[in-house]
Amino acid sequence: MGVDDREFEELFDAEFSGVVRAVFVVCQDIGRAEDVAQEAFLELLRHWGRVSRYDRPGAWVRRVAIRKAVQVTKREARRSWFERRAAASTVSDALSPVGADDALWAAVRSLPAQQRAVVALFYYEDLSVEDVAGVLGCSVSTVKVHLHRARESLRTCVSRAEGL
Repeated sequence: MGVDDREFEELFDAEFSGVVRAVFVVCQDIGRAEDVAQEAFLELLRHWGRVSRYDRPGAWVRRVAIRKAVQVTKREARRSWFERRAAASTVSDALSPVGADDALWAAVRSLPAQQRAVVALFYYEDLSVEDVAGVLGCSVSTVKVHLHRARESLRTCVSRAEGL
C-alpha cells in the first residue's frame, strides 16, 4: 500500500460518517445518504492525485456530496407527495440532531434542499459560514442569505406548531 492509499484511507475514516450525517439532513434518507457519500468518495478517489494536494480534501468531498445530495433531492421532489412523506416518516430518531424537538425537525424537513444543506453544515456539522461556503462552492453572502431564510422559515414553522 502506497502513502497515497494510506492518506486516502485515513481521510475516509475521518470524514465518511460526518459526510453521511450532513447529506442525510439534506436528503432525509439514510440509505440514500450513504449512497451519495460513497459516490462522493469514489469521485474523490478518481481525483485523488490532484485533490490530495489541497489544503482541505475533506471540504472537497463534502462539497461534492452536498451537491449530489441537492441534485438527488431535487430529482426526488418530482416524485409523488406520498412517496416523499413515507420516506420522511421513516427517519430514525437517532439521526435527528441532538435536542431537536419534533416541531423543529419537521420544520427542517420542510426547508428547500439548499437551505437544509446550509442548516446541516452550519448547525449539525458545526462549520463556520466561511467553511459552509467552501463546501457548497458559493459565496459567504449566499450562505448568509440561505441561513437567514432558513431561520425565518424555521421560526415561523415552530411558532405555528407551538400555537404562538
